[in-house]
Amino acid sequence: QLQLVQSGGGLVQPGGSLRLSCAASGFTMDNYAIGWFRQAPGKVRDEISCINYPDRAINYDDSVKGRFTIYRDNAKNTVYLQMNDLKPEDTAIYYCGIVWKALACVRTAVNYWGQGTQVTVSS
Repeated sequence: QLQLVQSGGGLVQPGGSLRLSCAASGFTMDNYAIGWFRQAPGKVRDEISCINYPDRAINYDDSVKGRFTIYRDNAKNTVYLQMNDLKPEDTAIYYCGIVWKALACVRTAVNYWGQGTQVTVSS
């Protein structure tokens, strides 16, 4: 069965850090662009970071640039999102998503989604 299984997330104070994981099961991520998205209540699910295909160039939304880092562990078939200096406006449900042989992580083109994980930044 093909699936993306997420872990991590939770409640953190402003300025804190969290790491999200997204493990692929039943397939390899090698032929996909891999991205992290987030959706706040009442808002659209937005891309925040992507590892593109095929050159694995990395992109970040301006809202997270310098604070978040996306990286992958090929041996574990897992992609991570390290989130530092978290702010209340980062509160959202975070999703990983993959797009077959894509130059970018376009939300409407995602082939598989992780189950989502809540991140809450609050004092």
